[in-house]
Amino acid sequence: MKKKLPLTGSGYSEDKILSITKSLGEKIIFQEAQGKAPALTDQPFLILAPIRGITDHIFRTLFQRHFGGADQAIAPFINPQPHANTAVRQLQDLLPENNLALPVIPQFLHPDPDGLVALACGLHDLGYTEINWNLGCPAPMVTRKRRGSGLLPYPEAILALLDFVLPRIPLRLSIKTRLGLNHPDELTTLLPLLNEYPLTEIIIHARLGRQLYTGSADPDHFGHCLALSRHPLVYNGDITTPAIMTRLQTQFPGPRKWMIGRGLLADPFLALTIKGHHPSPEQRRARLKAFHQELFTTYQNHLNGPGHLLGRMKQLWFYLAASFPEQQKLWKRIKKTSTVEQYGAIIDQLFQS
Repeated sequence: MKKKLPLTGSGYSEDKILSITKSLGEKIIFQEAQGKAPALTDQPFLILAPIRGITDHIFRTLFQRHFGGADQAIAPFINPQPHANTAVRQLQDLLPENNLALPVIPQFLHPDPDGLVALACGLHDLGYTEINWNLGCPAPMVTRKRRGSGLLPYPEAILALLDFVLPRIPLRLSIKTRLGLNHPDELTTLLPLLNEYPLTEIIIHARLGRQLYTGSADPDHFGHCLALSRHPLVYNGDITTPAIMTRLQTQFPGPRKWMIGRGLLADPFLALTIKGHHPSPEQRRARLKAFHQELFTTYQNHLNGPGHLLGRMKQLWFYLAASFPEQQKLWKRIKKTSTVEQYGAIIDQLFQS
């Protein structure tokens, strides 16, 4: 005998019942994904880095659908709102139904203790089990306010926040950071102090904050950090080819997790090839075309007008143009477009060539 839906007799229509049960099912799937530990495998566990203005839930979902290879993502940061419920708009990117393709960890930036506790409780209600603290953002407008990597010279402020929030939040806490703001001594001083706190992991972008994204990452200083922390450390910085990934794995056989950001935007197949899959040139072009078309159409339906749409696509092509090395002036041509029609003509020509 077929089991009745638990909502039968509630007065809801059949369509409403199916809608509710679908939503509940999605939340269960989402919660299981959030709490799932990395499988024991020789394959590296790859995390898609948060890149503000690009890696929103639409991008993350379509990236995983068309390319795959990533095991997890950290969402671009949101700011806790002091003494107020977090706005629904802030959490739109983190709603469970928007994050079924790839497990995601929310991230916060602004170190407001009361706002963070409220945010963590709201995220817990959505099914999240972990939150990440951004102590790595290098943007000058952020660092001069002692946020992101701008807080690294002040370890006492970092520890004070941890002392306040950890007993009060229902989520595990991880940290994403840099080697320091101005000098690597800032992180090497902080790491032993963090050993006293129950952190999930510490992700280290192997650059200083003042470098922004210039110069080269410094894996050797990441190696120094390994000896100072009892927490699992995750390497981030300049992983742009499978050969670089292999070299880092040889240099650091301990870490099982790795974070990649700009490398995946420039080559969306990077995670896949690191894991041993090698699509043909024809397959790569076909997937890139399908990804772009679905991303463009989805943003067209979600963003506010052609100017917003064009700006969002240009942000992506700043990196993605590297996937078309034969098109040396591609980024310059896209950058100069002022209408969606001009942009579309360039993209049509690109994928027809």
